[in-house]
Amino acid sequence: MSLARLLLLTLALLLSACGKELFYQEQAYVFGTQVDVSIYGEDEAKARQATVAVMHEFQRLHDTLHAWKPSELSSLNTAIAQGKSMQVSPELAEMLKDATLVSAQSEGLFNPAIGGLIQTWGFQADDFKAVLPDAKKVAALVKAKPQMSDISILSHIAWKTASSRNRIVKLDLGGYAKGYALDRAVTILKEQGIHNALINIGGNVMALGTHGTRPWMVGIQHPRKPGPLAILELRDGEAIGTSGDYQRYFELDGKRYCHLIDPRSGYPVQDVQAVTILVRGEHAGLRSDSNSKPLFIAGAAGWTNAALRMQIEEALLVDGEGVVHLTAAMQKRLKFTNESTRREVAP
Repeated sequence: MSLARLLLLTLALLLSACGKELFYQEQAYVFGTQVDVSIYGEDEAKARQATVAVMHEFQRLHDTLHAWKPSELSSLNTAIAQGKSMQVSPELAEMLKDATLVSAQSEGLFNPAIGGLIQTWGFQADDFKAVLPDAKKVAALVKAKPQMSDISILSHIAWKTASSRNRIVKLDLGGYAKGYALDRAVTILKEQGIHNALINIGGNVMALGTHGTRPWMVGIQHPRKPGPLAILELRDGEAIGTSGDYQRYFELDGKRYCHLIDPRSGYPVQDVQAVTILVRGEHAGLRSDSNSKPLFIAGAAGWTNAALRMQIEEALLVDGEGVVHLTAAMQKRLKFTNESTRREVAP
């Protein structure tokens, strides 16, 4: 989701215009989306240096994890398709191990091994066309059951190798990389002596410290209208992640097909407009990204059970009719921009 999809609501620019507060903000385009780094309370030179380090890390991860252009990940996919093993970096090996654990926790709803389905639907591209894939090809990919547990990581004295017993496995870490990058950004900022910042990677947002005497304020994008659906205070160490059907999608014969594919059916999820979760603690950035997908795929009928499996207490789902379903804990954190918004609080 682009920055326009999750509005960063700060009064920093107005306040800094008065010369009372130091605020630095920089934007770039990485991971196929807009990213934003905002730093409070530091002089411009220090803030810029820290931001440059973060942006370089984002580009490194983008180049390493690209699913369909030359990268370490795409090379691994080629090796898997050929039935071969490949030496991988310790970093990628750990990502794959962790993604496998998340996939197991979600009972397979989070499944980065279905890159073949994502490609078949045309979403492994900078631009995609409104064309339905061959139903038989989709069915064959589903029947092959590519999953993260098919992958084996072997550790040698000085290196690691990865392989898959299932050649249909095609890794796509698009639902994982942005969250990983958020955690890396926070680590880098702390190493650079930055204590107060907000990092936004296309709707995955993480807070470091505060915005002066108050928490950072962020808006959750309305999936069908300009502007925010609701606003919340994001506190130190917290992250929110949003998955929606309104960024990467196409429409055909009045029906919307988004990039979030149900691995059980092989088809894009229908009747869900958006899911937002709020998390904190260790690997909060990573969890904000990967853990929102199972709730979205589970849909209005199963999202609460998925939230329990993923240990998410604060979450909301906007169904196909625009009704907001949310947990009681999430409702306490939100201020809706329109109080007449239809809401149903989960028991």
